[in-house]
Amino acid sequence: MSEIPLDLLIEILCRLPGKYLARFKCVSKQWSSLISCRYFCERLYTIRQRKRRPHLYMCLVDKDGQSALLSMSSTSPDNACFVVDQDLSPGMGGYFLNVCHGLICFTVRKKACIYNPSTGQRLILPQIKPDIIADQGQVRYFKRHYMGYDLVDNQHKLLCTIVMYCDRLFHLKSEHWVFVLETGGSWKKVVSHESYRPHAPFAVGQYCISGSVVHYLAWHDMYTCAIVSFDFRSEELTTIIAPDDVRANMSIPALELKADLIEYGGKVAIFEHSNLKIEGMVVLWVLEDAEKKEWSKRSLVLQPCQRHLVQDTGLILKGTTRDGKVILAPFEMHSGFYILCYDLRSNDLRKVDIKGVPHHWFDKECYFDLRLMDENESLSYLEI
Repeated sequence: MSEIPLDLLIEILCRLPGKYLARFKCVSKQWSSLISCRYFCERLYTIRQRKRRPHLYMCLVDKDGQSALLSMSSTSPDNACFVVDQDLSPGMGGYFLNVCHGLICFTVRKKACIYNPSTGQRLILPQIKPDIIADQGQVRYFKRHYMGYDLVDNQHKLLCTIVMYCDRLFHLKSEHWVFVLETGGSWKKVVSHESYRPHAPFAVGQYCISGSVVHYLAWHDMYTCAIVSFDFRSEELTTIIAPDDVRANMSIPALELKADLIEYGGKVAIFEHSNLKIEGMVVLWVLEDAEKKEWSKRSLVLQPCQRHLVQDTGLILKGTTRDGKVILAPFEMHSGFYILCYDLRSNDLRKVDIKGVPHHWFDKECYFDLRLMDENESLSYLEI
């Protein structure tokens, strides 16, 4: 190593595949420190920006608790098909898949698991001992995890929202905990403001991140929907009530509303698709100004030739692509796996096949989750 200038060594290593970089950390302590340092990771990400290629990760869990984590890559320039290139099972896979800077988070038996596909490292976080005390009749209890990044302190953090309630969200209680991904990290309870109002995140809800802030949709009760925002820097929660028209003409909105959050034009937006299957229509509610709580509304109607793509089964939102396309997936997948990509700017919907999923997952009742991540993003941070 002394024979090669450090700057030249970095340039050489940055042009190698991620799997080799993970191996080369074993060469020496000096190499391990170099490949793991922030400068190297940022240089690696910069060099590979021009060769970005989407990568799809899928979590599967059946009713018996068997799970799988599948890695898929695009086989064509237009991303018309994804093929499984790696089966990361066994011992991987779970519920509520998150990705951030190349790290993958999913929930396994009420614990959060962090996985780095570049190095194969896996970290299971300790279970939280909530402060919520169940009242008589409170039987519903669940957790949701959201992963984000503190841009100032350069720290990855995990937010856990714990909810307890009776049927129909009666006697709703919620609390929030934060974990910093660092040596010796532990869960710390978030201190809520006096104006804090308990809420339950959408059951299969997605999230969107802008800077150091994660946003997700939640219910205060069966009729009141809100956008909840958590700043990973200040560790503060804020809430904005969604427009009344989002849940108009619904007797019990929490049971009937089909909507989720996306990023649209750099702003947080509610993608409401309750009438997509029947009328081929979606409504975008864009939060134009968070401080003034100003919204704009845009309605989109599918082209007649594309209506058949949404009429066979119910659809759930699974995030957005780098170029702003909305990813929709069938609520149940049986004879085949696929996703739908909805380009909101051109109002165009197309089907993207997923091939190579192990056959024993076909015709099986299972939970699945999807996340799209740039191939280079998975190489930007090489150590948990």
